[in-house]
Amino acid sequence: MKSSHSQHRALSLAGTLAVAIGFSAAATLPASAQTPAPATKAPAKPWVMPRTPEGKPDFQGNWTNETQTPFERMGNTGQNLTEAQAAALEKRAKDVEEFRDRPTDPNETATSKNGTNELAAVPGEPTFVERIAQAAGGNVGGYNGFWLDPGHSVIRIDGVPRSSIVIDPPNGRLPAVTDAARQRVAERSAGQPRRGGGLDGPEAASLSDRCLSSFGSNAGPPMLPNYFYNNNYSIVQTKDHIMIFTEMVHDARIVRMGAKEHAPSQVRRWYGDSIGRWEGDTLVVETTNLYPTQLASSSMAPFRASSDKLKITEWFTRKGPNVMHYKFTVEDPDTIAVPYSGELPFYRINENIFEYACHEGNYALPAMLGGARMDEKAKAEAAKK
Repeated sequence: MKSSHSQHRALSLAGTLAVAIGFSAAATLPASAQTPAPATKAPAKPWVMPRTPEGKPDFQGNWTNETQTPFERMGNTGQNLTEAQAAALEKRAKDVEEFRDRPTDPNETATSKNGTNELAAVPGEPTFVERIAQAAGGNVGGYNGFWLDPGHSVIRIDGVPRSSIVIDPPNGRLPAVTDAARQRVAERSAGQPRRGGGLDGPEAASLSDRCLSSFGSNAGPPMLPNYFYNNNYSIVQTKDHIMIFTEMVHDARIVRMGAKEHAPSQVRRWYGDSIGRWEGDTLVVETTNLYPTQLASSSMAPFRASSDKLKITEWFTRKGPNVMHYKFTVEDPDTIAVPYSGELPFYRINENIFEYACHEGNYALPAMLGGARMDEKAKAEAAKK
């Protein structure tokens, strides 16, 4: 900004000097030379794909995938929304944000009436994003409006608003799980520490509560909005690797470009083993070998206790200077009856990605566990009476 202002002042000064000099010189010029030519607007230059020194499409920079569009389709709507429906959702998102930003009474105590459920007071049916916030906060509010930044817009693909991220199956919802998957979930649940309500130990807390992984599937794959905040990414690109850094819980995924084979099946990594290739100007990334704890996480919607056969394929295609089309397909024959696919845009942001100070282990866990022990003690004493 400083350089722009300096240039503006310099140009203004130069213009003033030119006018002063021009008046004395104009008397010696022919009349035709004194008449300025009519201004013509230069035609807009077509966008040209930026490329790396190796000639590959350049994806580097900061991006966001925040949206009001739910992962799975709600209701019986079709894949596409009308412009009126999209406008109504986007207006409500802004109305809810304004409602959350109202001044509150610092002396008011938290109750079920003034906690997160208060969002329902905004006229109209709560959206998917509102319901997510309510569920996360409970009756006393986990996150107030200051923290929430899910975005205001619905997804548009080729200018057409969409009702869900999932596009296949055609109903916009995840396919049914297999009998083997249900059995796997039951076995994993039986062997896990107690979940829900009190916690017996840190292992019973979710990966996000332990600051081990981003909310939901922010880092992916697939890379999905968390519907809370910090849905931002940095992409760094070299000849042999592409790094996708996720702002939420500072997750980084490394894509090995040109690799022919995945790591051995016994080598399991957070966010899996990703190998990439180019199909024309589209970056294709295939990921397998996800970490077992990540596969077992029921809070990560795309996985839902997947098996070690899970494979995710992603397609990244730049569509203009500020938009990137992202598509994915999830396959796991031991968990879901058929593969499913989704798509959404990523938009370039001219902002920095800041540290998300959620430290591994989460310093709040001792307080959470201490609270659970106090609750258990109080209940035990009450039972004696």
